[in-house]
Amino acid sequence: MRIPITSPIRSKPWLSLLLLSAALNAGAAEHDPFVKREPPPLVGRWDLKVRDGGHEYPSWLEVRQSGFRTFIGAYVGQFGSARPIGNVEWDDASGRFRFVLPPQWEHRTNDVAFTGRLERDVLRGETTDDQGKVITWEGRRAPSLTRAQPPKWGKPIALFNGRDLTGWKSRHAGASHGWRVEAGRLTNAVPGSDLVTEAQFTDFELHAKFRYPAKSNSGIYLRGRYEVQIEDNFGKEPDSHFIGGVYGFLTPRVNAARRAGEWQTLDITLVGRVVTVVLNGEPIIERQAIPGITGGAMDSDEDKPGPILIQGDHGPIEFAELVLTPAK
Repeated sequence: MRIPITSPIRSKPWLSLLLLSAALNAGAAEHDPFVKREPPPLVGRWDLKVRDGGHEYPSWLEVRQSGFRTFIGAYVGQFGSARPIGNVEWDDASGRFRFVLPPQWEHRTNDVAFTGRLERDVLRGETTDDQGKVITWEGRRAPSLTRAQPPKWGKPIALFNGRDLTGWKSRHAGASHGWRVEAGRLTNAVPGSDLVTEAQFTDFELHAKFRYPAKSNSGIYLRGRYEVQIEDNFGKEPDSHFIGGVYGFLTPRVNAARRAGEWQTLDITLVGRVVTVVLNGEPIIERQAIPGITGGAMDSDEDKPGPILIQGDHGPIEFAELVLTPAK
């Protein structure tokens, strides 16, 4: 039977009720905290490159969702620790965002303001520093670095030959440094430039035997990006900024440090971004993911191999052994 085109749909009240119920449910779902929604594209970790005049340096940003419309995060600048962000303002329509950080150093008093925009999968923005200077930056989403299978280890490589600085170079070409070899030990007697391997590595096991005088401070950067702290912290509570911690990110479960002047060992395994740290035979960080680069990193190219860097600008330290076993 053909229904006339003038047949009124309103004669079917159940259909009207169904449409009204669907509209009400859609509106309720928008405000229902238990309905799972896809996070906005800004959420995630971002590897940044900052351009300050003719100078470029790495940085890092993480944005996390906290509640329905609240965003928080963390930021790593050129130096220092990962800093928490209490609020990231985000506009869905324009893809623009903004956040502010308080001063990091005692001698600074002004906030640092960040504004940016997400364009496809690239962040572009500006930072107004605590002196009012504006610098630009660009960021790309950080890689997961997940490995499909466990590594197969190759042959150990002696990074330090016990005689000279073969295989090493100053971080900054032409910069003075205090690194030298004395009595078969790699020694940084006078703080200066960092020391970097000429070779680059991806996944590896690293063994280091070292000692330092009282109140000294150094560190080992894995792939030149992730600092495992070395510092005179004997007897203190564990902290991500203390010996064995991944600076500002990962806190050791115990402080296994020995007293200043005693020989100590670090055994570090890095696979992708998953790290295990053993200090003086005690596992202190076990298979934890490093979120991103730490302050003082050489670059933010996390998907690429990188060197081993020993921090030399803070305090004296000496190494008796530095042996790296690379993954095949």
